[in-house]
Amino acid sequence: MQANEMPFHTWASVLLLTLCAFSATAEADVYRWTDDAGRIHFGDKPPADAATEKMDIRINTYESPQIVYQPSERPKAKAAGRKSVVMYSASWCGVCKRAGDYFKAKNIPFQEYDVETSAKGRADFKRLGGRGVPVILVGNARMNGFSAHNFEQLYSR
Repeated sequence: MQANEMPFHTWASVLLLTLCAFSATAEADVYRWTDDAGRIHFGDKPPADAATEKMDIRINTYESPQIVYQPSERPKAKAAGRKSVVMYSASWCGVCKRAGDYFKAKNIPFQEYDVETSAKGRADFKRLGGRGVPVILVGNARMNGFSAHNFEQLYSR
């Protein structure tokens, strides 16, 4: 080995330490504060002269669809010989819009409840233990999130 060469395990250790150092800085805190004019601000670097509150940020979307069978949560409405489909959504949810567009394109009748603006939607979502949108009920099965492939499998059962 030449004087300027490092063994592999040394390079691996240096790389691992570097990655650990950068990953620690990737996570940022979010703070809330009110300025002198009464306007509320959010940011990762609050001013030193303002009283700040550290926010607890939680993402409430699903990373991948989950199919959960829960017969006790069967929707009551039936659509002319087809399985009933009920979707609990929110107006800002792009995945919910994609699911609704898919149902319309495939002529699949469905009932949609917005969990933020509909009292029934909010109550059902809470009863179902919803933690993110969309929540899609097909007969006695439940899907958290949406993928066309998984929905087709669920709907064809």
